[in-house]
Amino acid sequence: MRAVIFDLDGTLADTSGDLIASANACFEGLGMEVRLDPKADQLTAFGGGKAMLRLGFSRSDRPWTEEDIAAQYPVLLRAYAEAIDHHTTLYPGAVDAVEALRRAGFATAICTNKPEALAQTLCRNLGIRDLFGALIGADTLPQRKPDPAPYHACLAAIGGDLGRSMLIGDTVTDRDTARAVGVPIVLVGFGPEGQGVTRLEPDALLHHYEDLPEMALRMLGPA
Repeated sequence: MRAVIFDLDGTLADTSGDLIASANACFEGLGMEVRLDPKADQLTAFGGGKAMLRLGFSRSDRPWTEEDIAAQYPVLLRAYAEAIDHHTTLYPGAVDAVEALRRAGFATAICTNKPEALAQTLCRNLGIRDLFGALIGADTLPQRKPDPAPYHACLAAIGGDLGRSMLIGDTVTDRDTARAVGVPIVLVGFGPEGQGVTRLEPDALLHHYEDLPEMALRMLGPA
């Protein structure tokens, strides 16, 4: 079966506002004056919780080590879990595109480096969980992207054919995952890095979700 596998953060949804808010909650709890900016620091947000914490600590005058990052990471996750969808929005046309793919006979799944429980909660809150036959998160398996194992797990769960599958993402991690697996990589041009993702030399660049069904048909062929 033809399959389209999606990343979540920065690909299906702009989650940066809530991610940054969770990091800022850590800094506030520590009595630090530094705060990350929801717009200027958006790209760092999609690099993960530890990347946000490192950026904030690097902007402060207080000394810090990786032990401080490790100590604050669970605090960040708790803050994020408590306010996971206050600012998060789906990218325009994402739902319509996934629904169109499914009507055309494509299987769909999510392969993300967000912890699985948080990804499941977010997708349910956004009303999109039922659009995907499987969701593999950062801690579902011992491996995470760009290791090929999570992608293979997605395909196995939805009955997808590796040779007729593709990955939709927004970062170098997604690009490297697709290259490791040997499938086409489509990067979104409306994510956190915008058109800058062209530097990663994807197989295709998606400018609008309305273009995805035709693109998938062109790249993976008819049923």
